Amino acid sequence: MTGGKNRKVRMGKVFDDICRWQRDAVKDKNIHTDDELKKELGNIIFSTIRWCDDLGYDPEECINKAIDCQRKFQK
Repeated sequence: MTGGKNRKVRMGKVFDDICRWQRDAVKDKNIHTDDELKKELGNIIFSTIRWCDDLGYDPEECINKAIDCQRKFQK
């Protein structure tokens, strides 16, 4: 496993950026654009895929498990 610890730190940073975007503080309004949010959501998706790979998991299998779980929860 390479970079796993750094990956977790980066994912935490991205999650914090998304939370900050949601809080929408006055001091941050000038950087809260749709493009910025799209970038942060893309970062969390990409970081998660890389984390799966670092752990030796197939990202597609992880996604399919999550989809199945979400579908069961919706019912």
